[in-house]
Amino acid sequence: MKLKNILILLSLVLSGISLHGQGEWITDFDAALAEARAQNKSVLVNFTGSDWCGWCIKLDKEVFSQDAFKQFAATELVSVEIDFPTKKEQSEVLKAQNEKLLEKYNVRGFPTIIVLSSDGELLGTTGYQAGGPAAYVAHLKEIIGE
Repeated sequence: MKLKNILILLSLVLSGISLHGQGEWITDFDAALAEARAQNKSVLVNFTGSDWCGWCIKLDKEVFSQDAFKQFAATELVSVEIDFPTKKEQSEVLKAQNEKLLEKYNVRGFPTIIVLSSDGELLGTTGYQAGGPAAYVAHLKEIIGE
């Protein structure tokens, strides 16, 4: 990445401007941590097999794609998707990052949801929870400590 692009990214992060829209997921883990620090938000890391994992697809359909979750996430979280698809193309850099994070957080199945503080400290680990977006938001608030 050229120095100019790095400086633009850094200025956006430091100014508190979100690099993603409401309900969108960041795939660059380091950029997500930088954004979380700049905005003092928790980080939700979704380890998923987005195009083959039944529970991942169910969690996305029942929770992550719902407005109630998106509204909570937009104000309280920086959302990171660490995906292990079988049909979607990914860059080698993204694949390497995802494999490294899979090992770092000792992920053994999908979906695994890791919640980090804005400083990158592990607050908790979870997965699919029944009950829809309101129940999931309440569950995440417990993990975050709200």
